[in-house]
Amino acid sequence: MNNKVYYGEYTLRHWINLILKKNIILPDYQRYFVWDQNKTKELIKAFKEKQFIPPVTIGSFKNEKESINLILDGQQRLTSILLAYIGIFPNKISSQKQLKLMDENDNLIEDEGINNILEWNFNELFKNGSTKEEIKENLSYENYIKFDFNVDKDFFDNNFLGFSYLVPLVANDKEQQKFYSKVFRSINIQGESLLALESRAALYYLDKDLEDYFIPKFIEKIYVNDSKVDFVRYLALLSQYKKDKTADELGKRFAGKMEKYYEEYIYFTVGEEDSNIFIKYSELFKDKKEYKKMYINLKESLKELELFKKYSSIIDVDITLFGLIYFIVFEKKEIDYTKKESIFKEINKEIEKIRREDTKHVKNPAAFKYLRYRVKRSIEIYARYVKNE
Repeated sequence: MNNKVYYGEYTLRHWINLILKKNIILPDYQRYFVWDQNKTKELIKAFKEKQFIPPVTIGSFKNEKESINLILDGQQRLTSILLAYIGIFPNKISSQKQLKLMDENDNLIEDEGINNILEWNFNELFKNGSTKEEIKENLSYENYIKFDFNVDKDFFDNNFLGFSYLVPLVANDKEQQKFYSKVFRSINIQGESLLALESRAALYYLDKDLEDYFIPKFIEKIYVNDSKVDFVRYLALLSQYKKDKTADELGKRFAGKMEKYYEEYIYFTVGEEDSNIFIKYSELFKDKKEYKKMYINLKESLKELELFKKYSSIIDVDITLFGLIYFIVFEKKEIDYTKKESIFKEINKEIEKIRREDTKHVKNPAAFKYLRYRVKRSIEIYARYVKNE
């Protein structure tokens, strides 16, 4: 694919106007604001002292309906400029959207940097209006604090931020989306280390037809403590299980680097790379729409079994979900959820057995032998409740 790159700079006020008028927007996979007040103040100070500020990267995206400009790199800088202009800052203490991340051992990560990440971006402000005055008038100060960045009106007119503007020379919007997903991934994998989850999310958009396959909306209703369940984790592990017909070697050679395992699954599923680990998407589904039938069934089963909730540990949620997802999505079966009480009884019995008899499993749930055990046992439990055709 050929593409052109243009360079320039705008005043901070012009950038603010572009944001407020939605002439530049965030891609769907840019969900997190990771800077704290100190980093934002440091940026403002750098502008005042005329220090070098890295330029932002904007990409032109065109389809049959519209032409839009995507913010590929620079979300933190542009958001900070906008917050300084309005004079507010997200209140992470009261916000219900503070992001919780889990480590390789499925424990909540306690880290000052990670605690600054909010599942929030400047689009939230637009719910209150499209001008500074409207936003401040309608803003709920339960989730925001007033913050004086010590800037005057001239600050936004006398300071500049550079940009590079990408224009891919291709008419197909799917190819454009794939191109920008790769650009975003390439930029961010070298940037904030805490954004591994978000940079991986960009890969979900490599194939526009499979976006909802990787991140179905309904799965966002399931939590482990305060962390959203990672649905790709289940898809990848069960894809290998389907291919191997056993849990004995799940994740083999990926100890301590499961993120690479998930990435390989995504690239393989969208046809970007080969893999001998997972079953092919085309062996499961006849086209890129068929999976939606399975997901409707999965959503209904989760609802009827009352599984949209917060779980206390990864052990609980794994025993509950692996078998259900496997039979509905990978075997295209239906679960007899009229036997809900019996299903719960078996699941709870297994969870209690692990807690009572295997303290090593409880302390180290991400160890492969324990992960494989949970996959195996969950599938064994649900196998007894598959509807006869």
